[in-house]
Amino acid sequence: METLQRTANRGSVSTGYDVANSLKFEDDNDERMYKAISSTNQRTFTISLWLKRTELGYRRIWGAGASGNAEFFFYIDANDFLNIYSYASAAYQLRFVSNAVFRDTAAWYHFVFQVDTTQSTEANRFKIYVNGVQLTSFSTSTYPSQNADLQITNNFYVGTQRNESPDFSGYITEFVYLDGTSAAQTDFGEFDDDSGIWKPKDVSGLTFGTNGFHLDFEDASNLGNDANGGTDFTLVNISSADQATDTCTNNFATLNPLFKYPSSQVINEGATKVDRTSGSGINKTFYATIPVLAGKFYFEAQPTEGSGTMIGVETITGVTTDDPDSVYVGEQSTAVGYYASNGQKFTGASGSSYGDSYGNSDIIGVALDMDNRKVYFAKNNTYQNSGDPTSGSTGTGAIDLPDSTDGYVFAVSYDSGGQWVVNFGGFTTMSISSSASDGNSIGTFEFAPPTGYLALCTKNLGSDGG
Repeated sequence: METLQRTANRGSVSTGYDVANSLKFEDDNDERMYKAISSTNQRTFTISLWLKRTELGYRRIWGAGASGNAEFFFYIDANDFLNIYSYASAAYQLRFVSNAVFRDTAAWYHFVFQVDTTQSTEANRFKIYVNGVQLTSFSTSTYPSQNADLQITNNFYVGTQRNESPDFSGYITEFVYLDGTSAAQTDFGEFDDDSGIWKPKDVSGLTFGTNGFHLDFEDASNLGNDANGGTDFTLVNISSADQATDTCTNNFATLNPLFKYPSSQVINEGATKVDRTSGSGINKTFYATIPVLAGKFYFEAQPTEGSGTMIGVETITGVTTDDPDSVYVGEQSTAVGYYASNGQKFTGASGSSYGDSYGNSDIIGVALDMDNRKVYFAKNNTYQNSGDPTSGSTGTGAIDLPDSTDGYVFAVSYDSGGQWVVNFGGFTTMSISSSASDGNSIGTFEFAPPTGYLALCTKNLGSDGG
């Protein structure tokens, strides 16, 4: 099985062109968008988009066409293989299934679909690029015949295919359709000279054609806005609350769905919410996608159901060796947890006195000081144990990290009937009234991170050395 992990974009530090926003799509909410297109060039066009997956399995990402007998669409199947086809008159005009899998939920992928059926050479009629590299290994590859009119007609859908489920779950940004132009992948991105990471370019100068469009999701009051000036998209179950700052130029931490849990544990809403939908008993722990090795970082979370919840940090080694399906984050000797029911701290199987208990209306802040190997917990912005996250090596009210060398990962846990909503600063469904950000003006939080503490995202990792 081929994988494209080597080309994954986890967010470049300096790009020259910053993407400000993305749009969060959620299958459970049937979130999608569409608009009518007509008189489009069905032989020559290009589609480019950046996406970050937050739920694996079969997901429909975009599509066009009038019906099941005349459609052109792109999806990732139940085994995480890329699939794209154009179907007309009960036959495939074009069909490709990749040998590569696309299951990295901590990274952004850039896809370019280059179409020109007027070409005499079959292999030049359709090409796929992923993060700047042409995809050439397929289990199925059916090229269109010369001058074939593909089904890029009627309606264009983003986040779904002809209103059919399952919809896409994750983030999408910089969605571009060029009508009548088969553009190179280098018109949309380039490799960073220092890091080698594939990064986006400004597309405003490209030739969009009659029905071309550019979705940048920067206008929160009109997320279906075509930045190229064409007809806007109609939104379905999407509101301004679905706008995110998690993008391909600043990748934020989310909860990691790659750890294996029973299907009763559901991670959704852009991987910022986790819910036990059935069952009870055994403890469950959920980890962030980005570990930290140095620097000072902050996140906040809110338990919204249940009472047996815990929040904390765990070593990278612990994350890879412990069973998240049967332990709290604080139950390991290398972890630290803050327990809701009695306010105790845990750095192993037994708790000890620390702070106040907390409930489902409370927001818990976690300030992790990797430079001094300490962690602080706040209940509604009051740091427990008279803690002062700015006290440095003095560690006023801090809990010492039990491991002196390993990196750490933010985590949340629950027991029966649990639910957490987390906020790393890029997107959350938590109710935010203050819109506070960190010292680099990054992130959106209910409570301002302590001085010197940053949102957990790739721009801050680059600036702070974490």
